[in-house]
Amino acid sequence: MIVAPPGGFVGPVKRSITIAGHQTSISLEPVFWAALEAEAVARRLPLNALVAQIDVARIASADPPNLASAIRSWLFDLRRSERN
Repeated sequence: MIVAPPGGFVGPVKRSITIAGHQTSISLEPVFWAALEAEAVARRLPLNALVAQIDVARIASADPPNLASAIRSWLFDLRRSERN
């Protein structure tokens, strides 16, 4: 049986972030914002700097997804690799 997470299912929250000298809006679900913020703290980076690094890797890929998708994919892969 599937149950809702604590607090229920929550849709994306839009935030503005400055990367590469310009502001951009990113919409992520709160669980992804929390994971991204925790990873920035763990790496001792400002959130903007971590997002900028993800953006550089995203742009270098053969078929770049949008930034929000890249962040979600990166976080998912990071958590999966931590479990192995």
